[in-house]
Amino acid sequence: MSKPGTAPWRRAEAGRLIEFGRAAALAGGGFGWLGADGEIDVTQPRPLYINARMTHVFALAHLARVAGADSLAASGLAAFSSRYADAENGGWFASLGPSGNVTDATKANYAHAHVLLAAASAVAAGIPGADSAFAVAAAAVEQHFWSDAEGCALESWNADFTELEPYRGANSNMHSVEAYLAAGDVSGDPVWHARAASIATRLIDGHARSHAWRIPEHYDENWQPLPDYNADHRNDQFRPYGTTPGHSFEWARLLLALEAAQPSPLAWLLDAAIALFDTAVADAWHRDGHPGLIYTVDPAGQPVVTARLHWVACEAVLAADALHRRTGEERFAAAAAKRSSPV
Repeated sequence: MSKPGTAPWRRAEAGRLIEFGRAAALAGGGFGWLGADGEIDVTQPRPLYINARMTHVFALAHLARVAGADSLAASGLAAFSSRYADAENGGWFASLGPSGNVTDATKANYAHAHVLLAAASAVAAGIPGADSAFAVAAAAVEQHFWSDAEGCALESWNADFTELEPYRGANSNMHSVEAYLAAGDVSGDPVWHARAASIATRLIDGHARSHAWRIPEHYDENWQPLPDYNADHRNDQFRPYGTTPGHSFEWARLLLALEAAQPSPLAWLLDAAIALFDTAVADAWHRDGHPGLIYTVDPAGQPVVTARLHWVACEAVLAADALHRRTGEERFAAAAAKRSSPV
């Protein structure tokens, strides 16, 4: 067996995860909530973002020549129109119940960005139906979520797109950057990369830079930070209080992807990626005296939620790998190996 943390070990583990994820496929198409035991949990909802993210994963798996991944990606694409689409008002419902009924009719940018990403990845992978799915997703994002006036994405609407939530979120905009980069890659339309750059400029070159490279997660409709948001609900799954080092790792990787995507990259991208990564490591690594990366810190960098979440470690490894490839600095390669090894 390869040594934990090495490239062969990570490739093998990725293969195991893809095989594990096959069990999330629903008999009627799309994906359900996969439990830790490798079985679909029939008591859990079926959020739109999960169907989208799994579609994205299997599109990438098909690009990596994983047998049968194409049919799973196609199944996820089909579920967008057959299960989640709001035929009356447009867009997609945020979540279905275990039996497939609509349980959350909210139109959320977070989930719609994931649909755009899934469709773009499916186009890149040559999945049947991907082109039309991408066109519909791109139109929905442009019509309802992208704001030229704000240079960022709006957060969420009610079911018929008549009431806009006044909140603005860094999390959904981060996933918009991820989706817009993919959309620009497959469409060739430079507007998508320009939008990604606009979001990054406001949130990272603006807010993160002025907050000691910690990204304020929550804002009002005028993009003024809300540092006390969810102070009484500190471990909220999508909007936790404080700042999230895992998102800083994710942003670091996305800034490097944005730099690579632009013919004339913004000059600050690399330095910002390094600053985000280094600050996140300092804030999160072993902060409570135990191994691993903690979940959240307050605006001053003090620990808040010290739980260890798998995705935070994954984003740290990806960011470290990307920084090593971009800079050649061995400290990033060492960090990637350390954070992908058992602790």
